Formats: sequence, structure tokens, C-alpha cells
Amino acid sequence: MSPSSATFDCDLLIVGGGVNGAGIARDAAGRGLSVVLCEKDDLASHTSSASTKLIHGGLRYLEHYEFGLVRKALIEREVLLRSAPHIMWPMRFVMPHDKGQRPAWMIRAGMLVYDHLAQREILPGSGSLDLRTHAAGKPLKPEFTKGFIYSDGWVDDARLVILNALDAAEKGATVLTHTACESAKRVGDKWSAVLRTNDGEALHVNARGLINAAGPWAASFLQDVLHRPSAKSLRLIKGSHIVVKKLFDHPFAYIFQNPDGRIVFAIDYEQDFTLIGTTDIDYHGDTNKVAIDHDEIAYLCELTERYFLKPIKPADVVWAYSGVRPLLEDDSSNASEITRDYNLVIEGESAPMLSVFGGKITTFRKLAEEAVDMIAPHLGNQRGAWTADACLPGGDLFGSEPQNRSVLEFDAYVHELQKKYSWLAPKLITRYARTYGTRIHVLLNNRHSLQDMGLPLAEDLYPAELEYLMNFEWASSSTDILWRRTKLGLHVPEGTAQKVDEWFSAKRYKNDNKLMVAAG
Repeated sequence: MSPSSATFDCDLLIVGGGVNGAGIARDAAGRGLSVVLCEKDDLASHTSSASTKLIHGGLRYLEHYEFGLVRKALIEREVLLRSAPHIMWPMRFVMPHDKGQRPAWMIRAGMLVYDHLAQREILPGSGSLDLRTHAAGKPLKPEFTKGFIYSDGWVDDARLVILNALDAAEKGATVLTHTACESAKRVGDKWSAVLRTNDGEALHVNARGLINAAGPWAASFLQDVLHRPSAKSLRLIKGSHIVVKKLFDHPFAYIFQNPDGRIVFAIDYEQDFTLIGTTDIDYHGDTNKVAIDHDEIAYLCELTERYFLKPIKPADVVWAYSGVRPLLEDDSSNASEITRDYNLVIEGESAPMLSVFGGKITTFRKLAEEAVDMIAPHLGNQRGAWTADACLPGGDLFGSEPQNRSVLEFDAYVHELQKKYSWLAPKLITRYARTYGTRIHVLLNNRHSLQDMGLPLAEDLYPAELEYLMNFEWASSSTDILWRRTKLGLHVPEGTAQKVDEWFSAKRYKNDNKLMVAAG
């Protein structure tokens, strides 16, 4: 199959290019199933790039007795960290103790449970802190004298999606971005689907199985495209984040509990900034046009002002983003209390369809594994699960199998890269290593000097990187490059986006001319 074909015949058609759809595509392709994945926009362009960017068990879910979900997520933390140590790494979180919270002994007991629900090989355990002497206490108001510390992980969420899609493609999957599923119906023992690209081209897919991984659109996909009622009710919860200039200069992140019960994190972001979020409010608007509002900005500023010595005002916000999480409807009146667990629904022996409802980024790999376990036997495929013991592209720093060493010795790996590519600035090599891992060697293949990188469009943004992202990671616009494949949008000067889009336009013009010459 090739993306230029008018018709695709495959085992699985997957609708949705977020973390769940990409994860399922990767798992299925790795088991030998032929896969077509379609996404109506760019990969990770909605919920999966709008998270708080944490790989975590969900400490607060213990308050709601969701021990099964927390344990599943805690097990996944280190599996994921080992699989992609370039885009994920351990992080220590500090929780200042507020007089309005539960007693200190109760919080400490909860953290001990958190420590022991799953085995840890990489992440250190929790403890208590004297904020009067600890570095994390310095930016806080003096009334916060006691705190707690525990471990979780950080992830570049958009790149996580890209790497899953890349691995799927390298295992034979066809990944179609900017391509919506317009219709799908069972015809005999197959699904007959029509996909529509952004430029109006119709593609036909004959698939033995269908997976609905449309995230916030999962229920509407069933109703509007398949014309069948949804088996589950989704509650859409908007989470918004703000980014401000750096508020603290130490390696710890903060977790704050607001008097209304909501949790807000403050995390070092892109070296020069602090990321603050999230808001957790019900959402009833257009899922294609999700944006932070003034009340959410004020809420996040007021909460952080409650804790930090340095006040934060709405005018300090340099960037903000919002996403809608599709959570399984339950009896919770408070949006922050709704379960983050997922549910997989399969129906039909011949031409089966599986729908994904709910979920969180930390458990995406397990969700994908369970989804393929459920649908693959219907397609005559009995191959076992494999992703727990495999690296994502770029994560094989010291061999093909995930290793603790890759997480613990990442800085040493970067140092070796800086020596190998000494003609590039060490800071740039560090960014490349964090973004691409071992794929840096693909990016820099046959390049031996700055001249080989092309004329920069901004500081440290070379055409060589754009070429790589276009050829291997489905990038086609400045937004794809500056805000999802990288976070350079926070660092480059005004006008860079226009330069990047002009670069893409020139590339498309050259390619169109080549096609015309070939046709002539």
C-alpha cells in the first residue's frame, strides 16, 4: 500500500491520531497486522498535546480509592521511561503542606502507599521536607514550612504520539494525516470506509476490523459517521495551562492543592519558563476550537499567587494551551473526581469494531496492548504482546531493549554525542538528543559542517531539521514544527513561523514541478 493509492486493503482501520490511536497502530503493526491510521488534523493536534505532560500514577486518585488505576499507571511509569528516555525523564515533586489540607500524617501515609503499589527500580521514594531549609522552599511564602516530596515522570506528550506513529509506519502501517473518516459501513465480512483528505481527495479503505480511537469525538464518530448509538457516555473536561517566565531555579516541580480540591502543578518548562496547570472544568463547546478563557487564567494566577512569593498576573502569561479530555461519565459532580480509567468496547464477530472510551496518557501503552489483544484474534492473529520490552524510535541509547541505564546515564550519552558532532553547538546537540534520541544520526546523516545544515531560519533552526521532520514525521506547517514536533515556538523570534511556512511552500512548489515534468 502507498499513501497515493486510491484504495487500501488492510486488517485494521484506526480512526484517530492521538496517543491511543498511534499506540494501537504501533502495537498492531508490530504483531504483523496491516494497518491504516487516519487523523483529520495533524498527529497529536488536540488532547494528546494538551496534557500537563506527566507520566504519573495519579497521587490524588488514591483519595477516590482508585487503587487499580493507580497501580496500573505506576507500573507503566518505569516501562515508559525506559522505552523513550530522550522524551521522558524522572521528576521530583514537592507538595507544600497547607493548613487547610488533610493532616500531615495522613498525606505521608498516602505517599507510602503510592511508593509501594508497584515496584520501582529507577524512581526514588517519597519523604518529608523542611521547606525552611530545602531549595524548593525558597520561592514559596514563608508560612509554608513543611512539605512532602515524591517521584513521577515528565513526557513530551506530542512527541510521544509522533514516535508511536513513526514506529507503526516503520513496521508497515500507513499513516494518513489531515484525512478524515467520512463514512464507514459493514459490507460482508469487511468494513468499507471512505476517507477524505484536506484537499478533497477521496480514499477508499477495505478493512477487516475498525478501531474508533477518536478521543473527544469517539461518541460523535459512532453517531454521525457509523449512524449507531454510543455504548458509553463521555463527559468532556477542559484542562487549560499557562506558561510564564521562569518562577524558580531548581530541579523540583510543585503540586498544589487548591481549597476547591483541584490540583495544580507548577513545572520547569523549556529551561526558561514555568508551566502551570490544569483547570479541570466541564466543556460543552466546539471540540475543534478549545481555548483557555479569562476565568481560567485568573484561577491559575490566583492559585499560584497563594503559594509563591512572586505574584503572577494574567499579563505575565506568554503562552497558554487547552485540551478536552474525554472521560467516562460517572456519578461525580466534580470534574476533577471523574475516573481517568478507560473502557474498551468490542462488538461483531465478523468485521469487528472496537471503541476506546476514556483513558490517560500514562496508561496509553497498556490500553493499546489490551485493545489489540481483544481484536487481533477476530482477525486470525494470535501473536503476543511485545511493546513492554521494546524501545520507541530514538530510545535505544545502549541497545534495542529498554534499560534503566538509558534513563540514569542520559547525560553521559549526550556528552558522547557532543564529542561526535563537535561542529555543532553543545546546546543544539542537547536539544537534538532530547528530541530525537538516536534518531539524531538520521537527521545528521551525510552532514559534516554547518554549511550542510542549510541557512538557518532562526537561531539553531536549520533546514536539515525541517527536512527530517517533513520526511519522517509528517510535518507540513510551522505549527507542526514549532509547537508539536519541537517547542521552539517559545524561543524563536517573531516572524519565524512565516519563514517556516514559506519553506514548506517552496518545497511543495518544487515537488509539484517535479511531478509535472515526470508526467510530461
